[in-house]
Amino acid sequence: MSEAQQVFGTETADLEGRTLSNTELLRALLRKPQFVLCTVLVLTFFVMAAVPKLFTRVDPRFCELGKTQHGREPGHPFGFDIQGCDYFANVIYGARPSVLVSLVAGVGGFVVAGILGLLAGYFPGAVDTLISRVADVLFALPGLIALIVILNSVPNRSIWIIVAIILVTGWPQGMRVMRSTVFSVRNREYVLAARSVGVPPLRILRKHVFPNAMAPLLAMTTLGIGGLVGLEAVLTFLGVGLQPPSISWGSQFGVAAAYRDTPHLFIWPALFISTMTISFMIIGDSIRDALDPKLMR
Repeated sequence: MSEAQQVFGTETADLEGRTLSNTELLRALLRKPQFVLCTVLVLTFFVMAAVPKLFTRVDPRFCELGKTQHGREPGHPFGFDIQGCDYFANVIYGARPSVLVSLVAGVGGFVVAGILGLLAGYFPGAVDTLISRVADVLFALPGLIALIVILNSVPNRSIWIIVAIILVTGWPQGMRVMRSTVFSVRNREYVLAARSVGVPPLRILRKHVFPNAMAPLLAMTTLGIGGLVGLEAVLTFLGVGLQPPSISWGSQFGVAAAYRDTPHLFIWPALFISTMTISFMIIGDSIRDALDPKLMR
């Protein structure tokens, strides 16, 4: 066996030990009450978005004008909206756009930033320069204002269009995090040994570089999903997000702003958005703390 193969075999064993360590970290996370509670809440929101009929049998678009803006009644715990529709059903059905936009944009951003960061960090030179310069251009755009301008120019805004535009404008930050981590991984012994025995670059990236460089991006993405929940609501509230007849928490905010004398129109979607956002942030904090090497000692 060559020296390179001996080094490569040693690092493979080390990687297997790291896999066992990750299992221990997962057990440590599950011992944190706040992590378990927030995970249960997030999963509840996911189920709510996927199967809203598990939570309410009322049609959110069935309205009785005689009950316009009424408060809670038996069978209607959240009261009624400005058209006399059951507000509990509207809030339940409004979870789907927020969950879809935040989850798909978050996971999609993780994939796009992860791939581009891998390529930029592992192939310094032309590839790194091209990806980094495109990222610099997108970084120069003024964030929320850019999203508002772009979405305002799109006539028919569906969930998938909103997700696509968030992905196009939002990947550079994650890419930079991934790129900097790959720089520190690409010259480790097990990567050098894999190159020396002729392992193809794509296999090295998939098997050795990505698993050992993804932790900071994973923590950042989990934290960011919470922000995406609020971003979808803000865009819809400003009139550049989802369009009627779509039901979302952001559209409910827009209606509530015009009817300040009916506080329940604001309180319930605000409570759901805040709960989901804080839950994702606590999960992200827990993952970040668990993956912090200083805390693993």
